Amino acid sequence: MSEAPLAAVVLAGGASRRMGRDKATLPFDGSTMVERVVAAVSTRCAPVFVIAAPGQPLPELQAQVLRDEVRGVGPLVATGRGLRAAAEAGMDHAFVCAVDMPYLSADLIDAIAEPAERLPADIVLPWDGRDHFLAGIYRTGLADQIAALVRDGHRSMRALAESVDTQRIVMPPQRALTNVNTTADLP
Repeated sequence: MSEAPLAAVVLAGGASRRMGRDKATLPFDGSTMVERVVAAVSTRCAPVFVIAAPGQPLPELQAQVLRDEVRGVGPLVATGRGLRAAAEAGMDHAFVCAVDMPYLSADLIDAIAEPAERLPADIVLPWDGRDHFLAGIYRTGLADQIAALVRDGHRSMRALAESVDTQRIVMPPQRALTNVNTTADLP
């Protein structure tokens, strides 16, 4: 089990187009998705930053809520905001995840964090046949690289991963990496 200090950045301000409503406040197993994900990452990470859309209502959270300046520009800008906040808090690495991962666990975070401690990579992602850009360990110093990509018109997490040293950890498919994108994905 990894013990390295690790911040968390939970991206909660997405448009939720496929769901048709805000996923962060979607009820899930007695709480909301954002409460569930914040609780999961808090068992392993501190501080925890939730990046929300401007004016997005959220329940009271045991996390620092930061607001996107502009709505609808994608996860790259929000990731940069969260990594900068984590760097300012003195952290070298952060676990970056989406708010729609209600089965997330500290075990998954540790499975990625352990190799991230050993590898000289900027990003360490789980790979189970596809990249999980919003369930990885990111070096907080990437905030400036992200700002440059955004200035150049890039908005995707893939653009960041392709521009820096990104390592993938092969994992079997698992529930902890499940995203809830539509009502059909709900239990």
